Amino acid sequence: MGQPSYQASNALIYLTYGVFLVTGVWISWLWRGQSKAEFLASNRTQKAIPLALNFIASALGSAILFTYPEIATIAGVQGLIVYALSSSLPLLAFGFLGPIIREKCPEGFVLTEWTRQRYGVIAALYLSLLTLITIFLYMVAELSALQQIINALTGLNGLWAVVAECVVTTVYTSLGGFRISFITDNIQGGMVVGLLILGVITVGVETDVDKSLVRSSGLLGSSLLGWQLMYILPVAILTNDFFISGFWMRTFASKTDKDLIIGTSVATIAVAIILTLVGASGLLAAWTGAWPGDPPQEGSIALFLLLQQLPAWVVGIVIVMTVSLSTAAFDSLQSAMVSTGSNDLFRNRLNFWWIRLAVVLLIFPVAVVALKSPSILQIYLISDLVSASSIPVLVIGLSNRCYWWRGFEVVVGGLGGLLTVFIFGTIYYGNAQDGANLMLLDQSLYVDDWSAFGAFVAAPVGGLLWAFGAFGLRIGVQWVLAKVQGRRFDAFDRPPPRRRPFVVGAGARSSDEEDRAPVADVKASPTKGRFF
Repeated sequence: MGQPSYQASNALIYLTYGVFLVTGVWISWLWRGQSKAEFLASNRTQKAIPLALNFIASALGSAILFTYPEIATIAGVQGLIVYALSSSLPLLAFGFLGPIIREKCPEGFVLTEWTRQRYGVIAALYLSLLTLITIFLYMVAELSALQQIINALTGLNGLWAVVAECVVTTVYTSLGGFRISFITDNIQGGMVVGLLILGVITVGVETDVDKSLVRSSGLLGSSLLGWQLMYILPVAILTNDFFISGFWMRTFASKTDKDLIIGTSVATIAVAIILTLVGASGLLAAWTGAWPGDPPQEGSIALFLLLQQLPAWVVGIVIVMTVSLSTAAFDSLQSAMVSTGSNDLFRNRLNFWWIRLAVVLLIFPVAVVALKSPSILQIYLISDLVSASSIPVLVIGLSNRCYWWRGFEVVVGGLGGLLTVFIFGTIYYGNAQDGANLMLLDQSLYVDDWSAFGAFVAAPVGGLLWAFGAFGLRIGVQWVLAKVQGRRFDAFDRPPPRRRPFVVGAGARSSDEEDRAPVADVKASPTKGRFF
């Protein structure tokens, strides 16, 4: 087996963590005088290429070494391409929706702040709860994936790698906050790209494909699952990305709208290529005979079965790449969790040191849950189903023509979408227990029936139907109240235009100059939208 020795594996893992720790602490020392606002966000400070590297680092994570090879072994080339494009193309949404939301909410740095201004406190807290739960689940999935990968690649106990990562990222994130996460993600993102190029070249040189297995595998053709995934994955991943505060913090960090569009475009192309190359290892594992093996193994470990046939130094490259991927994703999630909680729950009034303490305390429940090693794919799927219910009814409010849309509809629609999944599952399976299990997608996404497809249709469609029903109910109640109380019915009155800060005189700036000027402070906006 191509596996580095015990000593070499330990050296690769912990030296890589050591480099990241020293780098992060050193950068934190350089920026030791930053304000609380700079700790939480970096609005309008970043150019296109650093943004691109950050979006790349945040969009990946070590779990891709499981999920993309697995889809290749199940749905073949069709499934892999659909998965890679479904994961990368949603990054463009931040490039095109970001300027709209920054225009509407210039003082914010997360989506939940715009939600508060547009829909009111209740809807904002509802979205914040979903966002914080999603980020928590992603942190758990990342550590769980890291533990399993280290076990598979080296034979070592992955627990200690998890502990090392928690310590390293917590130290430099608690010292430097989002700004340090942004800078280290540039370094880690560049490392991942370089290591991946090197890894692809070596795998291509060292791998011997059996052409007879290519023809007999059936992975070049289409399948029912492949066609289903063409709908499921874009809906699931696009809506779920809205819950990832790290993406929104990077969106608000772009210096200009042009930088944001360029950065997200470059990241989209790079992520699509990276995920396709990683997933192709599942195809190579099947075509070299490494997978399914004897006895047959799950497709999620196809990459590691392939690596068993390659020299130990190739595995060494993958180890360093895994640590880089995981660290980059995890510190982004840490800073996103703390910044979101500070903004949404405490309105950025917490003392600087309480925020730093929150970074430290957060790691304990995440690590404990992650060490239970739950199903990584199921963690993502639960989050995807929640987002598919909630986001379609939320984004209606981005249109100025839908000024009459309220937070009541958003909350009812989001919860109603999940209820619709339960109703669909109960009808589909014929019993309520299986209907409830469908809400957890405990049968996974890759099933040979229409249950998962139906769930991801029921969630957004049901959410919209419940939301419009709630809209009708609200309008009816408000009309009756207006008649009873003898006042004018004003539910369809346009809200007054929101005033933006305007400077006159010698210090006035053009809109282009204003777009380039960094925001000096991050403040919670006093503006509140209407829930009813």
